[in-house]
Parts: sequence; structure tokens; C-alpha cells
Amino acid sequence: MKALTRAVLAVGFLVLVAALVPVALVVWHGISARDQPTPVEVFAARQLRHLAIPRAARVATNPVPSGPEVLARARAHFADHCASCHGNDGRGQTAMGRNLYPKAPDMTRSGTQSLSDGEVFSIIKNGVRLTGMPAWGEDTPAGDRQTWELVHFIRHLPRLTSEELAEMGGLNPRGREEWEQEEAARRWLEGGGVAPPPPSHHKEH
Repeated sequence: MKALTRAVLAVGFLVLVAALVPVALVVWHGISARDQPTPVEVFAARQLRHLAIPRAARVATNPVPSGPEVLARARAHFADHCASCHGNDGRGQTAMGRNLYPKAPDMTRSGTQSLSDGEVFSIIKNGVRLTGMPAWGEDTPAGDRQTWELVHFIRHLPRLTSEELAEMGGLNPRGREEWEQEEAARRWLEGGGVAPPPPSHHKEH
């Protein structure tokens, strides 16, 4: 009986510590998004992400055959919709991706590449709560096919070529400043106006 009591008390103590650690972290470090997640947060977040994906979704296989046309469509979609956070190369080194909490992951590494196709699909389609990852795509057969195509592209990220990156750079969304610079350059080349000023910043890939 004494051994059981000690075991119960030990478990209770561990639960209490686990509950107090997040509170202590907030008190000591605040809640700035500039901080790096602690190892405890990273472990807990990955476990919760895993549990949030139903088993049937985790074991799902990609029903869309891969190929050059599929990768081309997914590459264009990624450049237009995903690269602002993840970068064209999927490494997350963008102004947006670096300042999220948790940071946008480097999808070329094992943290993403070791996930099953079904897990990657579910994360894209349903998003991840309490992170910067929204739910994408329409809940339709056509929307699901587009998401499965993105899964193929994410698998391809570690082998992305310089030519593909250059193509994606031309497909990234452009802000008002870039449109104005392009229009000024066009007018200057046609013989009117003044030379456009150099861009104030560079795109991040």
C-alpha cells in the first residue's frame, strides 16, 4: 500500500511539474513570438499534431500519380500561395516564416519529410491550431487533388533545381511597390518618364 501511495504521489508530482512548466516559461520569458520554442514545447507540439490527425488520415496514400505536369502545377501553386511563409525552397527563411511562433519549418528536413503522405495532406488541408498554418484548399474532390499534388511537390523540395527556383520567383505574388517599379521601368524603356528607383528590398526565397 505504501508503494502504491508513493507511486501515486510521484505521478501527481510529475503532472504538477508538467502543468507549472508552461506557466513558469511565460513568467520568465513572456510570450514574444521572437523566442525560439523550447525543447519541451517542440516535443509537445509534435505529439499533439500527431494525435490531431486521425489514424485513417495518417495511413492514407497519395492517389494522384506524380509526373512533370503535376509537379509544375504544384510548383506554381506553392509559389503563389505558400512561399510567402515557407519560401520557394521550403526552408522557411522569409520575413513571415522567421517571425511566426512556432517558426515555419524547414520542409526539406526530416521533421517534414519523415511524415507520411497522409499526414502532410491533412496538415495542408486542415491546418494546425495555434500556429500560423491555416487550413488550405476547398473541401471538394478537385481541392483534395490539388492538395495531393502539393504533397508530391513537398517531397520534391530537397531536390529543387536552380531553374525551378528561378521560375517560382516569377510566380510569387507582387506587392504594390513592385508593380509600380515594373510600370516605371516599362515607361522608361518606351522613352517616357525617369529611370525607376532600385527596389528597397529583395524577395526572399
